[in-house]
Amino acid sequence: MTNRGSRIAEINPHPELPHFQELLDGTDWASLATPYGTGESLPAALTRLLDLDPAVRAAAANDALNEVTHQNSIYEATVPVALYVAAILNHPATAAGEHAHEADLQPRHPTRERLLDWLGYTAYDADDETVAIGERHFDDGFLDRCPDMRAFRDLRPVIYFAVQPFLTNDDAKVRDAALVAAIPLAEHHALTEHQNELADHARRLLSTSTDRYKRDRALDALNAWGHDTNTLENANDTAARELRTRMEDHDLWWAGNGTGGCAEDPPF
Repeated sequence: MTNRGSRIAEINPHPELPHFQELLDGTDWASLATPYGTGESLPAALTRLLDLDPAVRAAAANDALNEVTHQNSIYEATVPVALYVAAILNHPATAAGEHAHEADLQPRHPTRERLLDWLGYTAYDADDETVAIGERHFDDGFLDRCPDMRAFRDLRPVIYFAVQPFLTNDDAKVRDAALVAAIPLAEHHALTEHQNELADHARRLLSTSTDRYKRDRALDALNAWGHDTNTLENANDTAARELRTRMEDHDLWWAGNGTGGCAEDPPF
């Protein structure tokens, strides 16, 4: 393990979140692998995430986060970027100038929502289901082959506690993004006691949000935690769940009959 986040995880599995400037200055970004080379361009993009102009921040988010995001994988540079993102979530600059001057006050470039969304996607790329699939394909020892994913998973508590305050944010989109990020982070054994709190937030999301992805994540979490979701599902949820089941059955059928032709019709 070579990156800053990995070294923190090795020293203390439940560390406090370092200051963002310490992460920025203390990380050898040029030595860290990304899907496109090394992370030498990351410090400039990460710094611009604190620009007072929301349009500049939006461009910086694309530059920084896309640089370490590819094919649902965790790279060397992913862990320190995740720590930096977590460390700036409560920085005032991440919400500066995000409301138009018009009467409706709609956000132009919701930086916090974008950062929380990315943390959520990254956490799902390293969740228990991903590890279980990896273990089946690699006959155990999957995380030994993926030290950067292990480092991210070890740091889930420190990232979770950076996300947690936004579960009650005034902005509904920020609240929902925080919940979806918190759900996979709470798989860590030190965080399972927070799942009841998250269940309450999941019910709130399901009573207010129409976002398909976020509703699916909330429903999946509640089901995994043993909660009855029958009264929380709407017709669209049911249709989406049934479609997903049919697609999963189709994938399983092809996995077991992948000979290039069909001896019988797929099971749907």
